[in-house]
Amino acid sequence: MVGESLKGIEDQVVKLREKINYHNHKYHTLDSPEIKDSEFDALFEELKSLEARNPNLITDDSPTQRMGSIPLESFSQVRHERPMLSLDNAFTEKDLEDFENRVRKNISGNSFPTFVGEPKIDGVAVSLIYQEGRLSRAATRGDGLIGEDITKNVRTIGTVPLALLGSDFPLTIEIRGEIYIPIPEFENMNLALRKLGKKEFANPRNAAAGSLRQLDPSETAKRPLKFFAYSADYQDQNEMPSEHSKVLEDLDHWGVRTNPLRKILTGSSACSVYYDRLALERPELTYEIDGVVFKVNSLSLQKKMGFLSRAPRWAIAKKFPAEEAVTYIQAVKFQVGRTGALTPVAQLEPIKVGGVTIRNASLHNMDEVRRLRIRIGDAVLVQRAGDVIPKVKKRIIGQSKAQTQEIELPLKCPVCGGNIIRDSGLVVARCLSGWNCTAQKKERIRHFSSRLAMDIRGLGNKIISQLVDENHVVRISDLYSLDHKTLSCLDRLGSKSATNILLALEKSKMTTFSRFIFALGIPDVGESTAKELCLFFGNLENLAKANEEALLQVPDVGMVIASNVRQFFDHQDNFDVVMELLDLGVTWDEEISREYKPLEGQVIVITGTLENYSRQELKEKLELLGATVSGSVSKGTSMVIVGESPGSKLKRARDLGVKIFSEIDLKDFLEEYRV
Repeated sequence: MVGESLKGIEDQVVKLREKINYHNHKYHTLDSPEIKDSEFDALFEELKSLEARNPNLITDDSPTQRMGSIPLESFSQVRHERPMLSLDNAFTEKDLEDFENRVRKNISGNSFPTFVGEPKIDGVAVSLIYQEGRLSRAATRGDGLIGEDITKNVRTIGTVPLALLGSDFPLTIEIRGEIYIPIPEFENMNLALRKLGKKEFANPRNAAAGSLRQLDPSETAKRPLKFFAYSADYQDQNEMPSEHSKVLEDLDHWGVRTNPLRKILTGSSACSVYYDRLALERPELTYEIDGVVFKVNSLSLQKKMGFLSRAPRWAIAKKFPAEEAVTYIQAVKFQVGRTGALTPVAQLEPIKVGGVTIRNASLHNMDEVRRLRIRIGDAVLVQRAGDVIPKVKKRIIGQSKAQTQEIELPLKCPVCGGNIIRDSGLVVARCLSGWNCTAQKKERIRHFSSRLAMDIRGLGNKIISQLVDENHVVRISDLYSLDHKTLSCLDRLGSKSATNILLALEKSKMTTFSRFIFALGIPDVGESTAKELCLFFGNLENLAKANEEALLQVPDVGMVIASNVRQFFDHQDNFDVVMELLDLGVTWDEEISREYKPLEGQVIVITGTLENYSRQELKEKLELLGATVSGSVSKGTSMVIVGESPGSKLKRARDLGVKIFSEIDLKDFLEEYRV
């Protein structure tokens, strides 16, 4: 009897979950509820009560678990099985025609290719993995290869099903899409913040990104997040339909929300008509879109066309033109950057541009201010284009306020009070305080810690600000003297996060010469210039003592960069910091000289998950040896490096007879060439 009773309760729980999931789908995805809120609440309370009395029946995919997670200390990293790539852009109808012609080269006959067009949601790209119909993992896009595990936060979003409907779904499926905040809810969020005197969100996308990175899932649950799916990948490729449009229909069938405005289109002319239609409908939409995405509908044709290193060849995005509005400049403040450069920022009378309220816009530099001939109190045309910071495009003549005021460069640094210099012939004005300026110090540490520099994971902007404001970090080298007690005492930083940062600091000590030089933040020395300098001089000693004449021999190095490099190493404080970093254990293998390129002309593809290298790290090592690293296997591929779960690239390499290297082979190979 007891067994039968427990079985009866379990059946009741399963049926309640099915009912709640069904009504959640009708409410959140189809926007057509069938029952009253009070009836839904009664079902939900009944399920909660049964689970409370029978906790052994609680599962992760139960509707009651959307807000049941304890706060996280940090986000763990996730390596995507397939890279989450960017899209190439089309700006004109000719670009769309060229895209169509590239597609037609891969199909027989003179038929026009079929595309699927859909709005390009201006949100946060995420990957959702369902196993046996249950949401098992959610991750951000990150850098396209590695994202962050945000599963607990995504479970709180009503439009993301915790369990797929029906039973005919694949055993494992990855669903990709965008998480966003609707415009009306975004405005309500900012109104509430304004009433509390708190800083408002810049736009819905930033608000969505910040919401997904809350360490406490219950905070994420308070945010009005929604989800649209735009693609899926079935683990068993044989189960996939033949067309992308059919994949989206499958998702609809399983209760996953897809965009209802998508449309199947034949030829670039139909794509242009669809784009124009969405541009007209855009102001009436309740969510932000910044363009239209067109994808080849045939999945076999997608596979045939393949990928470039950063984007699929079978898809393209056509962005909408920049949006503009007229408002007034109320004041101008000056921001201080990493190199001491002062940037004037216009504080505007709040104005809506494309559904987003704009309050600040960049004026770039004082030459731009003079060119535009603008003053405080002038009416100006403000332009916003996608993710680009809003900028003042021009002054509106005849609409200024009665009293206007000239915009003047401050005599002293607005942050530290230090001296400002603007050399004749140079556009930029700079604060000369260097490390004594708090603003420059924070920006230099942010740059030093960034992914393409020393790659110190977990050292975010808020943590850096606290470390500087509380004098824990006075010089960059102080980062490597931080201890667990200091870090764990920072605001909202737990013991585990402190440990992770210390591990990241220790890991960052083993770097490359070019990353280290880039991390130092020498003005105008970007990632590629740092590589050229390191390849040319080979070691730090040679670079540090090189005169301007020697520096000018480096490809792409002109008078300004040569002067900046020489000035950097001539400054005693800079040289001392470099020596301190080396004494604290920062090290690298010597760079291979420019002339030594054993892999010159070789095309190498990396596939699968590598145990001992990140993709970026390995790419850098191979490029040092002269190789070109590609994202797709072709007849011209020289070698494929294979990690775990390599996917279709390995089969393609075997079919073409391309040389295949395991990670063990690779290690021996790199050691032979000292990289």
